[in-house]
Amino acid sequence: MTGSYLLDPLVFLIQTLFGLYIAVVALRFLLQWVRADFYNPISQFVVRITTPVLRPLRRIVPGYGGLDLAALVLIWLLSAVELGLMALVVGLDRSLFGAFGWAIPSMVELFINIFLFAILIRVILSWVNPDPYNPATALLDRLTAPVMRPAQRVIRPIGGIDLSPMLVMIGLVLLNMLLIPPLKWLVASPF
Repeated sequence: MTGSYLLDPLVFLIQTLFGLYIAVVALRFLLQWVRADFYNPISQFVVRITTPVLRPLRRIVPGYGGLDLAALVLIWLLSAVELGLMALVVGLDRSLFGAFGWAIPSMVELFINIFLFAILIRVILSWVNPDPYNPATALLDRLTAPVMRPAQRVIRPIGGIDLSPMLVMIGLVLLNMLLIPPLKWLVASPF
């Protein structure tokens, strides 16, 4: 057995645990941003799982203009801790303070991916004609509305088929390809 025998499961565990919780906190931030129904059972789950960590942080980081800045700070801190732990486990000779910089592109990429997957799920659900009163459907519609609405104004349905999700997904992938590499380069370059 080599040293990587335990290394791979440890890396998987760190990425999974941190990734899931960071995604839930990011989802909470986005749901507040789009003013989603917080009586929705899925929203209630997100609130209950994130409130114990966010409540003390809100004493230090207040909200601004309806945005939960404490959630953004928590995402940034958790991403930095995850990246720092990964660097320690893998044995990189990088400064742990560098993880705080690397967390910024990671956050941006996370938000882009959340929108991508939400739109993809929304498209797949549209094929099976879901119940409009389903809590997940209502939440997905509310979450994707800010990025879908402009595209729906540009591209009208053709023959009953809405092509606007394809336009938005192409735009999000391009945004990811054009924005993340320069952000990573800025973080990696010495000032």
